[in-house]
Amino acid sequence: MPISPTYTKIIIIPASAIDENGHVNNVVYVQWMQDLALEHYSNIGGIEAQGPNSTWVIRKHSIEYFLPAFEGEEIEARTWVEELRKVRSLRMYEFVRKSDGKVLVKGETDWVFMDTQTGRPKAIPVEVEKIFEAPRSEN
Repeated sequence: MPISPTYTKIIIIPASAIDENGHVNNVVYVQWMQDLALEHYSNIGGIEAQGPNSTWVIRKHSIEYFLPAFEGEEIEARTWVEELRKVRSLRMYEFVRKSDGKVLVKGETDWVFMDTQTGRPKAIPVEVEKIFEAPRSEN
């Protein structure tokens, strides 16, 4: 069950995202997942809440492709935090084609909260937990 509201962003697929097969390259979705997570986190005050000596790093991406997407199509990218654990966060993603509502891609990322001074995982501070739980309107 999600602990954060869903953050959404509309993407109009650029030519630069298209591969030799004529559809969005699989690696582009991974980049969009990371970009979407960082944008969401920044918009809800995560950078300020975590403080200067902390950061998030990716432990694992998992992604499942259902349907192709093509240049010029409008898709809705969605992300939310599903779960927080002591030093980790599970973030989910969906990419949905606006014209027909079909889910194109689903993914998840396991993020680890790190101390930038030691390079080791550290407990997620209460201040960071609170930013995910606070009610926010969709973007």
